[in-house]
Amino acid sequence: MSLKIAIQGIESSFHHLAVQQLFPDKNIELVPCTSFDKVAENISCMNVDLGVIAIENTIAGSILPNYQLIDSCNLKILEETFLTINMYLMALNGTTLHDIDEVHSHPVALQQCKQYLKRLQPHCKIIEGKDTASEARRIKENNLKGVAAIAGKQVAEKFGLEILGKNIQTIKENKTRFVVIGRETPLTTSKLNKATLKFQLDHNIGSLSNVLQLLSTFGINLTKIQSFPIEGKPWQYSFYVDVLFDNTTLFEEVTILLRKAVSQLRILGIYKQNLENAPSTLAQIPSYEKY
Repeated sequence: MSLKIAIQGIESSFHHLAVQQLFPDKNIELVPCTSFDKVAENISCMNVDLGVIAIENTIAGSILPNYQLIDSCNLKILEETFLTINMYLMALNGTTLHDIDEVHSHPVALQQCKQYLKRLQPHCKIIEGKDTASEARRIKENNLKGVAAIAGKQVAEKFGLEILGKNIQTIKENKTRFVVIGRETPLTTSKLNKATLKFQLDHNIGSLSNVLQLLSTFGINLTKIQSFPIEGKPWQYSFYVDVLFDNTTLFEEVTILLRKAVSQLRILGIYKQNLENAPSTLAQIPSYEKY
């Protein structure tokens, strides 16, 4: 029985590579989507089992709309993986850098290559597209001369494009964090040591400090905090945080205290930190079949 997994992008995209890294030995049916919203929609409508989406990058930072998407669609983060991202400039065979009038790619990919792209401007237009692999495929299928795409090396190989620039990302140690998302968390507590939370605070002096102190007191390690504007409430913010813990039971008790310290709390996911990029274990959980 195959797992249906939705991604933003097409086959050979970085999202596809993340799926392959997570599920190397599994029978996967990839469901390409034109946007992250479509990924979430497919999960919510039960058209797929899971989704894999990028959540942050070491150059571009957090992809905040995806945090909001997980929250607003009532989805859960189930796992994570990290992918080294090397960007390549590619075009039709026989093309040189001097021939390029336009460069197309996903907005986040363009941001990761900002310094390189400055060298091509102003004579070269930088245009945001659907995703890295789709822009490369469009160049090949439509024989677009004078147009280049930024994508991974595997994309150039798949569509037979010529590489004009290698490792063009601004920072060479470029990594993207991807998360597996689903409708609900499988029933397991084994080896869980990380959580992503969203909370809101009243406008009281020291309210954020109190939350941070609470986490510190109980040995909960705050590894990330990010604010996001609350729609319809000017100058008010939600906070998205990642935390690490050693004891799941203690963490659950801390969340009870947290609910009293904030005006709103939602747990977006409890999962295992995966810095070693181990394969997914979701398909090995019996209760997972209820998807």
